[in-house]
Amino acid sequence: MAFMPPFGPQGQVQPPSSPPPQFTPAQTGASALAVDPGAISGCLFRNTFIWPVRGPGFWFYPVFVGRTSVAGFRWNGFFWMYTGLDLRTIQSFTCF
Repeated sequence: MAFMPPFGPQGQVQPPSSPPPQFTPAQTGASALAVDPGAISGCLFRNTFIWPVRGPGFWFYPVFVGRTSVAGFRWNGFFWMYTGLDLRTIQSFTCF
């Protein structure tokens, strides 16, 4: 059986039904170049920790990957918020 993303009543993708893991993973590597869309597409519909070029890392749940951007739900500490990110703003990531 194929994996189906969590769609809501009007066919909209829904955020995860639970919070992300309660730990911050160790950053394994950083890229001097933009994140490759093919690499991050392996994290679709999975809890993913993002280390941005600027600012603190955060949990993200990607639901769409384009040529230059990724969209999904970002954990703000209390709930999931829908957001989009330019792939050039991501230093590294890891998914679970």
